[in-house]
Amino acid sequence: MIKEETPPPKSNLPSSPNNLFGIALMMLGMLLMACMDTAVKWLVEADVSPAQVLAMRSWIIVPVILLFLFARGQLKLLKTARPFAHGLRGGLGIFAPLPFFAALQYLPLADATVVFFSSSFILTAISAIVLKERVGIHRWSAVVIGFGGVVIAMNPAGDSDYWAYLLVLCAALAYAGIQISGKQLMKQDSVISLVFSFNLMIGLASSAILPWVWVSVSWSVLGVVLLMALLAVCGHIALTAAFGKAQVSAIAPFEYTSLIWIVLLGYLLFQDIPSQQVWLGAVVVISCGLYMIYRESLHKRA
Repeated sequence: MIKEETPPPKSNLPSSPNNLFGIALMMLGMLLMACMDTAVKWLVEADVSPAQVLAMRSWIIVPVILLFLFARGQLKLLKTARPFAHGLRGGLGIFAPLPFFAALQYLPLADATVVFFSSSFILTAISAIVLKERVGIHRWSAVVIGFGGVVIAMNPAGDSDYWAYLLVLCAALAYAGIQISGKQLMKQDSVISLVFSFNLMIGLASSAILPWVWVSVSWSVLGVVLLMALLAVCGHIALTAAFGKAQVSAIAPFEYTSLIWIVLLGYLLFQDIPSQQVWLGAVVVISCGLYMIYRESLHKRA
């Protein structure tokens, strides 16, 4: 589940009602993003290449953002003093959704989602090693145990498509890099500029691949593509609003509600039922993720 950047928390702490509203927006955003992933799986299983899916999605999202900002007279929000940094981030961005979408051709939605949750552990490790952020023994322990949960979900003793899981891990690694670079860019640039440049670069990169992977699509497929793009835009709006309304520590745990929607949609549309190993891995991964959020909240209060 590849999401865009969300703004940093406000310095003033929101009230409890705002937290409840933020939680509702977060859960709505997770539902919309889960529906988007489901639409992507339907498309790639219909033999539409992941690159074509990404390109067509960007062809819709980029004009929608431009029209929205033009209608509100806010095109100036796209201005940036660091276009090269945005370009590099967008170039890195292609390595997040592309392998994840490719993996959905071969993995159930729930399996791919649980393994992708490892992005939070990768993000913590990169922050400590590259950015020299202080990460205590508690969070390092959660990272190690969390990766153990990922291994359990991948079921190394069973008959698994390991290379497909590796694609998801590559996507999680790229997503962690996108998050870190986004945090640096958001110190000066608007969230909408990051969303726009990210989708623009992904659109350009994926479109360059199209001559080798393009397939003709029916009107029904185009309808699903349009739905997927609208779900992505609406999901991002809901997530951005959630982080703008509430404390991060209050709403971050509800990111894991995406697994509920993913399991339900996977069963209803693809008759996928997660194995015992996936459920066990999910419990370990989510528990470690929640513990890391808790420790981070304690660190910020100190």
